[in-house]
Amino acid sequence: MKCCLRDIAVVSAGQGAPQGASNYCKKGTPFVKAGNLQELIEGKPIQDIQQVSEEVAQKHRLKLYPKGTVLFAKSGMSCLKGYVYVLPCDSYVVSHLACITPNDEISNYLQLFFTYHKPNQLVKDAAYPSISLTDIGNLEIDIKSTDERQQIVYKFERIKKIIALRKAELQELDNLIKSRFVEMFGDPITNSKRLSTLPMTDVCNIIDGDRGKNYPKQEEFEETGYCLFLNAKNVTTSGFNFDNCMFISKEKDELLRAGKLSRGDVVLTTRGTLGNLAFYTENIPYNNVRINSGMVILRMNRNIINEVFFIEQFKQQLSNIKAKIASGSAQPQLPISTMNKIQVVVGDISKQNDFAKFVKQVDKSKVV
Repeated sequence: MKCCLRDIAVVSAGQGAPQGASNYCKKGTPFVKAGNLQELIEGKPIQDIQQVSEEVAQKHRLKLYPKGTVLFAKSGMSCLKGYVYVLPCDSYVVSHLACITPNDEISNYLQLFFTYHKPNQLVKDAAYPSISLTDIGNLEIDIKSTDERQQIVYKFERIKKIIALRKAELQELDNLIKSRFVEMFGDPITNSKRLSTLPMTDVCNIIDGDRGKNYPKQEEFEETGYCLFLNAKNVTTSGFNFDNCMFISKEKDELLRAGKLSRGDVVLTTRGTLGNLAFYTENIPYNNVRINSGMVILRMNRNIINEVFFIEQFKQQLSNIKAKIASGSAQPQLPISTMNKIQVVVGDISKQNDFAKFVKQVDKSKVV
C-alpha cells in the first residue's frame, strides 16, 4: 500500500541550538546538530555528543524528540550529503534537521527507505540547498504489511552486520601487513633497525601531470573514450577506484606531453586529499591512463626499491609527513621539494621482494 509520509509520521524540524558552551553539559540529554550526523552514523555513541540539562531545555523551550525519530539535514550544505540517522534515545534536535516521527513501529523501515531513496534528491537548487517539510510530507512510500516490513529490516540488518565483519577482517589483514613490515624492516619513521636510507627523489622519478595549454577543458571529457584521465576520486586510501571515470579522446591524448602511466607506476595524490597511493599493475583494465594536476607518478628505481615495499612504508610514514608540511594555502599540498626531504628506508632488495610476495598472498585473502 502506498501512502504519503505525512499520513504515517509527524514531519517537523528541530529547534534553534542554545548559544554558548555554558548551555551544554556532559550529563544530560543529547542535542543532535547537523554536524553530528556523519559521526553518529559511523558509530559514535550519541551519549558522547553535546548534551543539555533539563533546566536549559526548559529555558529555551526545547522539544524532546522520541526514540525512533528519523533525522536528516533539511538545510545547508549538509542536506546534500544524504545522511540518515534514527534516534536511539529521546533527544533534542537542531533546526537544520528534519525530524520524521513515525506513528507506528516503522522507524527502521523508514531509515532503509531514506537510505536507498536519499532525501537529498528533494533539493531543488544545489547552490542554495534546502528541503521543504511539505515536499518531505508528500513523499510516497510503499508501506508493506507488518510481517513484510519486519522481514525486510531483518535481512538488511543481517547484511549490514556481515559487511561490518568483513570490513573488520580486511582491517586485520592490513594490520598483518603492517606488523610484518615492522618485523622485517623496523619502524620506518625512526628507522629502528638502522637500515640505509635515501631521499625519496633518489629512489624514484617523480613525474607531474601535464599543466600546459593543452590540458583538457571540462567539455573535452567523455564518459567513455581512448584514455582514462584520473582525478582525485579515482585514487583512494585502498588504491584505485573506477566507479566514476572520465576519458579523453586519442587526439587529445596525443597533444599532452606529461602524466602518462606505465605499468608498475605508483600514483600519489598531492593536493587536497594527500597521500593516497595506487599501484598501476597489469591487472588494471585500462591501457591508456593519464593523471590530473592533483597527483604525481612515482616511477621506482627497481634496483633500489620494490613498489609494494615503498607503498607500505609510505603509508606508515604518512601521518608524520603530513605533520611536517607547512602550507599557507587553504588546500594542503605535497610539493616535490618536500618529497625530496622524505627519507626512505631501503635495505636489502631481496628482503623487499620477499615482503612483496607476502603482501601478494595477503591480498589474495582480501579478495576472498
